[in-house]
Formats: sequence, structure tokens, C-alpha cells
Amino acid sequence: MTDAIVVHQTGGPEALRSEDWRVGSPGPGQVRILQTAIGVNFIDTYQRSGLYPIKTPFVPGNEGVGTVVEMGEGVEELAIGDRVAYQSVIGAYSRERLLSADRAIPVPDGLDDRQVAAMMLKGMTAYYLLFKTWPLASSETLLFHAAAGGVGLIACQWAKSLGARVIGTVGSKDKEELALANGCDAVINYREEDFAERVREFTEGRGVDVVYDGVGKATFEKSLDCLRPRGLMVSFGNASGVVSVPDLGILARKGSLYVTRPTSAHYFPGRKELLEGANALFDAVRSGAVNISVNHTYRLEEAGEAHRALEARETTGSVVLVP
Repeated sequence: MTDAIVVHQTGGPEALRSEDWRVGSPGPGQVRILQTAIGVNFIDTYQRSGLYPIKTPFVPGNEGVGTVVEMGEGVEELAIGDRVAYQSVIGAYSRERLLSADRAIPVPDGLDDRQVAAMMLKGMTAYYLLFKTWPLASSETLLFHAAAGGVGLIACQWAKSLGARVIGTVGSKDKEELALANGCDAVINYREEDFAERVREFTEGRGVDVVYDGVGKATFEKSLDCLRPRGLMVSFGNASGVVSVPDLGILARKGSLYVTRPTSAHYFPGRKELLEGANALFDAVRSGAVNISVNHTYRLEEAGEAHRALEARETTGSVVLVP
């Protein structure tokens, strides 16, 4: 048995219950890891609330880092004592867990455990957004919503290191200053300004090449007004609600626009793609191109408080749980 956070019935943050959870021994192709840090992400709140249905009971959480303490049959690439991380594998909110060895990513020296836990899912998301969904060129301009959030801080720094012009949106003065210090050339406070009008001003009427939007319903349609003709709208999250596009003709009227809704499952289908993205992320962090901001740390049993803060938009950077 191990300490874990369990959801028996989906709902609000109160649905996260601290209790003993049976882990068991690893089966063929699996490892058991003792976790040292666990990342908290919006997808965790979607799964907890039932927006993304999962059979109950379940242990939420999708990223973490720890040490291999037991291996099942057939595991050859890892050894007892190896430090490994993972992303997009549910079951993270636990002191110990089982993990398929082909999803375990070796962690290089020189990276702090909390830093690693904070960057795997968000950093890998930034990787596929900038390098795969829309391979960003140095001559291009982008708009990134929630630029002071976990994904936003990583993606904006990374995009700036590639030579792109970065425009971000935030919801407060403090977040504006944070975004400017982390890759943004210009920042718009969407609570005080019309971000579509401001984007047109910043781009002298042209519009941006690509919009990256993890906010969803509240920003989607106006974001289309920020794009140049044949630009791409990347909707990768729905923190404010699910996006609905009942009239595809709006894309034609606003400039023959493209829209995509990517997920990591399709960008990291196998170990080769997974390690390619992880190694690019590790290199960006170790080179100093990307700084990982772990601004909020909670104990594992405080997972409900972490969810409340995240959903209330009270956080900046990354949120981490420590078992």
C-alpha cells in the first residue's frame, strides 16, 4: 500500500481524497518507481471533474519523476536506482506507482526533481506546439494565450530562443511583468484591453501567423480575428470551457484559416518520438534557453488546494506536489 490521492466520484476539488492505495509488483515490461515530485496540470482537473471521463476509482495526475525501485520481466533499458520521468500517464498522485518501461524517460544529471516534474507534460506540449503542430520560423509572429501559465512560460521562452516574435495575453499586472520577463515581446491584459485589436496594432494590421490557445471558449472566436489569412489556430486546451465551432464558414470569412486540436497521444505515439521530444526539452533547459519556474509547491495530501488555486487562475508557472 502507498499514500495516494483517489477520485471515487468525479466533481470539484473535494473529490480528491487522500488514502492508502494498492500498487502491487510490476508486471512484464513495467517498473515500480518511488516518486519524488509530481506535476499538476489542467488536464488533471478535467479528469477529476468528469469533463474527460475516466472509470472510477482512479488516481489522477499525468506527470512525475522518481527512482526505479523494482522491475518486471523483460525490462532491459532501465536499472534499479535510475531516475526517470514521464508525462501523459495517469496515476501520478501517489508516493509509488507502476509505469510502463517504454514511457519512462531517463533524466540527465543537473536537473532538479521538482523542476523535472514541473516541465514534462507542459514542456513536451510546448515542444510539439512549436516544432510539430506549426514548425515555427524565426521570421514569424505568434500569439500565446495564458503566457504566464505553466505551458505559456515555457513555450514563450522557447519560441523567443528560436527568433520568433512573441505576443502573449495575461489577466493581471503581475502576470504581465512575468510574461515580459519570460520571452514575450508584447503582452496584453485581456481583462483591460481588446486583445484582437491590440494584436492588429502590434502587427500593423497583418495579424499573427499562429495562435496557441489553451484557454478555450473565452478566447477562441476572437482569436480568429488575430490571424493573418491562412494562419493557424491551435486550440490545445479548454481552461475556460469547451470550444464549439457550429459554423465552419467563419474560417472562410476570416481568411481561409486553419484550425487544429492537437493532443500529445498523436505526437508521441512511440518511444522514439517520446525521447526525441524529451531530449529536446532537456537540452533547451540545460542550455538556459528555457527556465522552469516552479512557483507553487504543495504536499501530496494538499492536492485539492492545488486544484482550487489552478482553476481560480491564482497560479503562475508550474504547480508541483511533493509526496
